[in-house]
Amino acid sequence: MLFKKGKSFSHFPFRVLYAEAPADSSNLRVAFSVSKKNFKKAVDRNKVKRLMREAYRLQKPAIKKILTDSNKNISLFFIYTDKRIPQFKEMMEKMNIVLGRLTKMFS
Repeated sequence: MLFKKGKSFSHFPFRVLYAEAPADSSNLRVAFSVSKKNFKKAVDRNKVKRLMREAYRLQKPAIKKILTDSNKNISLFFIYTDKRIPQFKEMMEKMNIVLGRLTKMFS
């Protein structure tokens, strides 16, 4: 459903797909992906996914609050598109920008 009916936007190094989820699901569902084409070793892909999940986890309360206040349910899919492993500080900054953009969309 997310890939067929969802909308997307890009902010380097992320491509974000989002769609409104059915009312019976939780108000926020998230998935993360890193391309095997860009990172041949599973260790590197897993490291990038861990960085993405942690950056998201630390900044999640803001978007979660807006969704509960507006009574909306969304599904998100983050795709990492860069070809290098980022530093955590850089990942936090980029995730903050992306989540800020999502917050404006759903508020």
